[in-house]
Amino acid sequence: MPTPFRSALAGLVLAAIVAMPALAEGLKDEIVPTGKLRVAIAISPAGGAFWSTKTEAGYAGVPVDLGKAMAAQLGLPVEYVVHQNSGQITDAASKGTWDVTWLPKDPERETRILFGPIYEVADATYIVKPGSAVSNFATLDQPGIKVAAVNATTTMRGAIAHLKHAKVTGYQTYDEIFSLLKSGEIDAFALSRDQLNKMAQKIPGTRVLDETFKKTVTAVAVPLGHNQALAFISKFMAEATTNGTLRKAYDDNGLKDSPIRTE
Repeated sequence: MPTPFRSALAGLVLAAIVAMPALAEGLKDEIVPTGKLRVAIAISPAGGAFWSTKTEAGYAGVPVDLGKAMAAQLGLPVEYVVHQNSGQITDAASKGTWDVTWLPKDPERETRILFGPIYEVADATYIVKPGSAVSNFATLDQPGIKVAAVNATTTMRGAIAHLKHAKVTGYQTYDEIFSLLKSGEIDAFALSRDQLNKMAQKIPGTRVLDETFKKTVTAVAVPLGHNQALAFISKFMAEATTNGTLRKAYDDNGLKDSPIRTE
């Protein structure tokens, strides 16, 4: 190899190292072991700050936009690893199939995943089927009442802890529960208030209960043991919150009226 070319190549390598200091000292093995940033997302028409949607061009959603911005900062391509719900993302954390995600956290998940800064806090409640006589938590929590939740989620665990008499059943997808509620095969659905308000507009006769049974917090996360990656994603989210990246992700995904809530 000619000396001038060798020198030029060495200069390019040095420039790349200087441009991406975040990948130094072992971080690459944690955050991009495959050479691309693999972002775990959950697909649903529910919307909000956690769920993503399938589009003709690929995927859309707050986690999709944040993953793209993080990959751009690393100077590497992004790949979206699709799941049906947050429980599936959690179960895959130990399998090495994704590098970073944004999802609701609770004490059970904190034993399996490392969480960074919170970027959304949502009120969890219930929507009741068309024509239901249920008007509050007291009339909902009765024997024989069937309540649905997305399986293995923080909301499902919260609903099980909250309801002492009604039966809570987990389903894999939002779409499945939507159909069951619309047909009246279930009495209620536990989810965040914002998402349920949108659902109520699509299913005439349903009603979102006024009370709140838990606060659901959503945060950036990496698999256990990825402490250098945790430091990187925490810094990324702090900067995204202050430089407008997070606000733009909200605005571009139908959340212009939703405040960013970090606590």
